[in-house]
Amino acid sequence: MPERPLLVFDFDGVLVDGMAEYWWSARRAALALAGEGAASLRLPEQAPAGFSLLRPLIHKGWEMVLMAAELGRPGFDLDAALAHYDAFLPQALARWGWTPYQLQRALERLREEAIAADLDGWLALHRFYPGVQARLERLSAEGADWAVLTTKGGAFAARLLAAAGLRPLALFGHEQGSKASVLARLAAERDPRERPLWFVEDRRPTLELVRRTPGLEAVRCYLVAWGYLGPGDGEGLDPLGIRWLESEVFEAPLAQWP
Repeated sequence: MPERPLLVFDFDGVLVDGMAEYWWSARRAALALAGEGAASLRLPEQAPAGFSLLRPLIHKGWEMVLMAAELGRPGFDLDAALAHYDAFLPQALARWGWTPYQLQRALERLREEAIAADLDGWLALHRFYPGVQARLERLSAEGADWAVLTTKGGAFAARLLAAAGLRPLALFGHEQGSKASVLARLAAERDPRERPLWFVEDRRPTLELVRRTPGLEAVRCYLVAWGYLGPGDGEGLDPLGIRWLESEVFEAPLAQWP
């Protein structure tokens, strides 16, 4: 095993299942932004099946709010959104007259209010995947440090980690830039022969982008077998230089990881 790797974990879908909180927050943010138009939105308290289908495609928090509004809009075409998600996003933004910044700020403001009003209730909307907390605690005994790299606001991820008694070496939220740019900064700070970077993610397009980014060739990329995966995400990974990480292997010593 390489000496003292730094494992960089995505947060949502790798360490934590926050699907209940995603819908809870996205739904409320969408209703607040819609104003008088909220009366026409059909948004149930529980996440509809379409939200779970869209989640593997969603990259940033603001997209969750936009998709919540779209799911509640009469005439919404879920199949079209799933088939052409990247093209669908700007169309949906134009339809509502919203900006990504406006959506992101509404989401974060709502979360801030929820934490201030009922921290325990907000925390209860999340759960760590089975075995994750214990596995992270064992990493130091294997000579490895770990960090978190998320598109969630860093303060919200920090709240969840602190509540679980987990202390990463570093935490990077969306405020620090894209995942590829953060990894590039980390890669530039170390000799990959002495301190390699291992990146663990549940979103295949993110890993594909990392593999294509100059300067990140030495980053070892893992796609987890759990989390918010889309159909076929685990197929054809070897030619891309992406390694498949089953939960049983995640639990095993790092020397046994592919």
